[in-house]
Amino acid sequence: MPKTPEQWLEVASPPKKVRGSFKVFLGYAPGVGKTFTMLSEAIRRSTRGEDVVVGVVETHGRKAIAELSEQLTAIPRKKIEYKGTPFEEMDTDAILSRKPHVVVVDELAHTNIPGSKHRKRYEDVLELVAAGIDVLSTVNIQHLESIAPTVGAITGIKVRETVPDWVVQSAEEAVMVDLTPEALQNRMKRGDVYATEKVDQALRNFFRRGNLIALRELALRQVAEQVDRTLESYMEQKDIQETWPVRERIAVCISPHPRTQYLIARAARMARRVDAELYAVYVDLGEDADEEDRKTLEANVQFAESLGATMVRLKGGNVADPVAAFARDKHITQVIFGRSAVDGWRKFLYMNAINRFLSQAPAVDVHIVTQEPD
Repeated sequence: MPKTPEQWLEVASPPKKVRGSFKVFLGYAPGVGKTFTMLSEAIRRSTRGEDVVVGVVETHGRKAIAELSEQLTAIPRKKIEYKGTPFEEMDTDAILSRKPHVVVVDELAHTNIPGSKHRKRYEDVLELVAAGIDVLSTVNIQHLESIAPTVGAITGIKVRETVPDWVVQSAEEAVMVDLTPEALQNRMKRGDVYATEKVDQALRNFFRRGNLIALRELALRQVAEQVDRTLESYMEQKDIQETWPVRERIAVCISPHPRTQYLIARAARMARRVDAELYAVYVDLGEDADEEDRKTLEANVQFAESLGATMVRLKGGNVADPVAAFARDKHITQVIFGRSAVDGWRKFLYMNAINRFLSQAPAVDVHIVTQEPD
């Protein structure tokens, strides 16, 4: 029975002193140079005295890849017969017996031939990492499980082999191997990626410039998210409370009021201008709301989500304290509050809430946005 993601993570996360490291070279299309870069690092580590072996490298007929691969010791592949046809797969048990410092495993999303030790190559990788072996691997953005449908919609090509996102996210390092779409197309035309007779068809289909631009954007965002998670994890481990404004994160406080949609729209425009993450934050004060307020709130929530905001619902006796705690936990850099035309005691309560937030929150920029009148 296949292991669940949680079981695999448990297997691949023994005490740190015995766990190997896992490094992924991510590309947005075949031919950008993932395998070349991976092998170049493997060779550098070998020249420094580390025991480096090749578990599997797919050359696809590319001379430069074959030449680099030949500079490293290769573990012979395991021969498996399936439906009368012989196949070769990476021999995971042979690598475990050899126990090198580093193993090179190309094409992380590959599906193994029935009869192999594991169904998917990433499962082989996780076993090697759990055994204390460092693994260098490659994957293209279209093979990530959550992104494959998007890639299919963009390119019209169904991605059949995928790897769960959590596998790539479990890597200690994710390196994007980048190349401009124009440079990749030139590489294609020279015959450096596919055989000459396949080039024209490839350039008209998957390798169209528009496709490549979109795929590159997806890959850049994936790596940015992974770097973001790594930084957040580091700050938690080191108990760093202050906000590091490496990337903008904007939180807009919403309420069950029709004017809130104007506030949300302003926040969304601000987020787009600085390429920031946007959170829409609602604080439930535990007060009974009538049916009209509930409907208005849900409409505001849907509007925020339609503009790309992540909805967050908090509870508290006041607005200031839970929003301040959220800003601290999520390293928010800007907070937006709405302001209606208030006077008298309402103005006092409003200013008291803002001052309470400022006293409780980390160092963030605070925007007071006047909402449009009815």
